[in-house]
Amino acid sequence: MNKSDLVRKVAQQTGVTNKECEVIVGAVFETIKQALEAGEKVQIAGFGTFETKERAERTARNPVTGDKIVVPRHRVPIFKAGSGLKEVVRS
Repeated sequence: MNKSDLVRKVAQQTGVTNKECEVIVGAVFETIKQALEAGEKVQIAGFGTFETKERAERTARNPVTGDKIVVPRHRVPIFKAGSGLKEVVRS
């Protein structure tokens, strides 16, 4: 399922137009991105938690040249599924 499929299904379930739903879904995604950028955690009960994790600096190897390179410290987004979502997927 891609974003347009998601918009279409949500529009059908809520009775709003696809255009209105596209704006709403886009606003939800943008709000989650802004919260993560600010270092906040986004918890959606029964679904899961979006947050960021700090990755330490490390040494890696370039697979083409074999040279060692340093990957700098950086943040990455992570998602932890909630118990409600886990239960639905397990079934």
